[in-house]
Amino acid sequence: MKLIVRAVALLTLILPVGMAGALILVSQAQGVPEIGGQKVVTLTRTAISTTKPEFTSITVLPGRGMEVLQITANFPGKGNVDMLTSPDLATAAKTLDEQDNELGGKSVTMGAAFLIPYPNRVRGKLSEDGKTLTTEWQGHSIVLPVGAPRRPGAEVFAMHGLISKAKTSEVKVNKVADGEEVTGVIEAGDFGGHWLSKTRLSITIRLAGDAVDASVVARNVGKEPEPMAIGWHPYFNLPSGDRTQARLSVPGSTVAEVESNGNIPTGKLLPVDGTKFDLRSSGGTVLAGTSFDDNWSHLDRKGGAATVQVIDPAAHYGVSIEGLSPEIKTIQVFAPAARNFVAVEHQYNFVDPFDSQWGSMDTGMVTLKPGKSTEWHVRLRVLVP
Repeated sequence: MKLIVRAVALLTLILPVGMAGALILVSQAQGVPEIGGQKVVTLTRTAISTTKPEFTSITVLPGRGMEVLQITANFPGKGNVDMLTSPDLATAAKTLDEQDNELGGKSVTMGAAFLIPYPNRVRGKLSEDGKTLTTEWQGHSIVLPVGAPRRPGAEVFAMHGLISKAKTSEVKVNKVADGEEVTGVIEAGDFGGHWLSKTRLSITIRLAGDAVDASVVARNVGKEPEPMAIGWHPYFNLPSGDRTQARLSVPGSTVAEVESNGNIPTGKLLPVDGTKFDLRSSGGTVLAGTSFDDNWSHLDRKGGAATVQVIDPAAHYGVSIEGLSPEIKTIQVFAPAARNFVAVEHQYNFVDPFDSQWGSMDTGMVTLKPGKSTEWHVRLRVLVP
């Protein structure tokens, strides 16, 4: 049974006719599936071009921190292609609502979860009960929950932020040129007692034929300064299923050296020249059997964007991931050799940004003073290589 129901068709309250871009109050829609206790939102548009690929739909989970579960694009002659590695909606609901842990760790195993207020790994002094760790920022202690280690005996970290199970208020769908957008607000507060001030997150995801835009504005609504970083965790499909011929380009001239026991950086940035990490060539580098779980920096921005490309020549398919915010300082790529995806994470920060290993280097964490805000913005485009 097809579970995804177009939110626009199920609205029960629309602002008066004549108001430009009437807002649809999604929370009033009836018969729409729920995940995380809130209704799933699906943006849709009809492909027009007979010669170029176009985006056609986005599925968003307001009950799980506005995670993007799926994006589809129409390729002439092929039809719609699933761009993200995700289960179907029924399986996702069972996984996220019935099988997840209290930290919401299942969110970052599918789709594209937002990572706030710290993307990636953070290490610190582990508590006696093993449930939290303590790190420091500008003389202030920050206590964070930790996840289970990836393998027995490995070091544990805080990972991927604190909004995996966040609920979204003011969820609205708005008609825009050539498509739709969904907006929502997450009143993150002090992130469950783990942060130094209070934060409001305003998230916008826009669907148009030629681009998908995702943006997050984080505003300090508390009384104290706070560190802030924003990232995303999209798993991009390789539609052919043949990873050996897929190509990847990353515009970074340095990569973080890591320890052998957990992908935590040593504090050294190494030049990529002449190594497997040099993915700057035009048209990308063949993945073949190479695995990556690494962090690139010193990003080359063309036209103001730090652009990664994932290309699947056998499927005549490609996606460009454009990091548009100047605050995006690093790109993490997770692409294990045995899996049919490439996760591309544009983020503000270096891995483990609070650790003394970095010395006096700027590790990408933005300092938000009370009343101030920062915006993260990434744009996707589809292409035929």
